[in-house]
Amino acid sequence: MEHRHIFRQGTSADAPTLLMLHGTGGDEHDLVPLADIISSSSNVLGVRGNVLENGMPRFFRRLAEGVFDEEDLIRRTKDLKAFIDEAAEQYGFDRSRVVAVGYSNGANIAASLLFHYANALQGAVLHHPMVPLRGLELPNLSGIPVFIAAGKRDTMCPPQETEELNGLLAGAGADVHLHWEYGGHQLTRGEVEAAASWFKGKFA
Repeated sequence: MEHRHIFRQGTSADAPTLLMLHGTGGDEHDLVPLADIISSSSNVLGVRGNVLENGMPRFFRRLAEGVFDEEDLIRRTKDLKAFIDEAAEQYGFDRSRVVAVGYSNGANIAASLLFHYANALQGAVLHHPMVPLRGLELPNLSGIPVFIAAGKRDTMCPPQETEELNGLLAGAGADVHLHWEYGGHQLTRGEVEAAASWFKGKFA
């Protein structure tokens, strides 16, 4: 399935392509400033979610706040993976070197890619993610670097949910780094800078 998107060619062939996945109500341009901070030399693929909730783009439907439509999530995750495959052919980037950077709803679909496909992503930066699905046997994520940023006072994604996601990914072999902020669900400059520092250590 096609997604509205932007692609910006990077300046380094050695840097991974950054897949930018917005939060509810965002679009394909929203997280481009994060890409500039995290890896300014990378290709950037900004994607808009195909679901509308009260006119606001999302990557999958939910039944209520914090309650995902799991059937839709699985279908949209498959669609997004197929889109990344097609975009790699269209734009000529290395499909095996894609790192997702997502916030909130975008972080959730990125986590769902990790939950469903062993080779969908080379790594991920997840800002305020939730556990996308429970009761799923995760693929072998051995050595895949994952950065999780979370807020100690996040009511949408409470700390115990963050710890659960951390445990599930680590249990599947992922190399998880958990970064805590003291605020709520908002994206902060501090966590983006921490993600950039982490990224340089893993991919530079």
